[in-house]
Amino acid sequence: MTACMLATNLGAKKTVARIDNYEYLLPKNKEFFQKLGVDSLIYPEMLAAKEIVSSMRMSWVRQWWEFCGGALILIGAKMREKAEILNIPLHQLGASNPPYHVVAIKRGTETIIPRGNDVIQLYDIVYFTTTRKYIPYIRKIAGKEDYADVRNVMIMGGSRIAVRTAQYVPDYMQVKIIENDLNRCNRLTELLDDKTMIINGDGRDMNLLIEEGLKNTEAFVALTGNSETNILACLAAKRMGVEKTVAEVENIDYISMAESLDIGTVINKKMIAASHIYQMMLEADVSNVKCLTFANADVAEFTVAAGAKITKHLIKDLGLPKGATIGGMIRNGEGMLVNGDTQVRAGDHVVVFCLDMMIKKIEKYFN
Repeated sequence: MTACMLATNLGAKKTVARIDNYEYLLPKNKEFFQKLGVDSLIYPEMLAAKEIVSSMRMSWVRQWWEFCGGALILIGAKMREKAEILNIPLHQLGASNPPYHVVAIKRGTETIIPRGNDVIQLYDIVYFTTTRKYIPYIRKIAGKEDYADVRNVMIMGGSRIAVRTAQYVPDYMQVKIIENDLNRCNRLTELLDDKTMIINGDGRDMNLLIEEGLKNTEAFVALTGNSETNILACLAAKRMGVEKTVAEVENIDYISMAESLDIGTVINKKMIAASHIYQMMLEADVSNVKCLTFANADVAEFTVAAGAKITKHLIKDLGLPKGATIGGMIRNGEGMLVNGDTQVRAGDHVVVFCLDMMIKKIEKYFN
């Protein structure tokens, strides 16, 4: 924060500070920090906790992201044998005007921004945009109707992310945190209310986890400071029949390995923080940037300025660069899917997907 104050006095246009105190983020303090010269504050542990909770709300979803308060929703799901949309060209799927748009496909190490002739294959992670009322439909075509909803959550490691996650989960979820350090357990009991159970023990001890009801748990979240431990713990939980596992993997080199082992959702604080900082660096009016952890792709929500290039033509005539697609838009608070004949207007919120580092190319359409 001191560095941001100095930078502002030396002429920096925008400043962002990483913080560890939740209280600084309260709305009443925003104006105070802006006067000091700190434009924006980020607390990566809190952002990570919110991402964990949103991915647990639906046990069948890998990633979940809301735009404009949920008017438009991004869902990432892995395709299994029961999926109804396998091996059919996307232009055929789109012929019946389905209530979703396939915006990205992660296949092995490759990320595809799909065109009409592409097909969805077994084990692809497919990113859909849709509106809230069609989520059950997406669940059906992805073949995920038999996945149980998350009621019981077991968290391994009592980190700051674990504390925030326990505070953010909906009331109907029961949370158990397993922590090895007795002093930390005592601190957790002070920080969290009675509905969260704190257990002092080693989260790597399978007998302890089974004793504490791992087999009846719908979600297992590994948040120790060790990426390898988290990945292996999630693998073990999957073997025990847990449908939903989430691992904090801070070593970026391990993320693709974690995905190939099929451990579910991967959380990386650095990527989450980077998305928020990147959002500030763009010149267009961007209210949301998300770095898709598994896919080498970004998703951004642009607010269309009056006279912007994107308002001058139908979407099919814009000449968007290859590797970019418009996933949907929000007009007057209502989520809409788009096609080639859609005309974007000033004031619309447009959700764009593109491969890594292409947002700068897309930005000029919205200024």
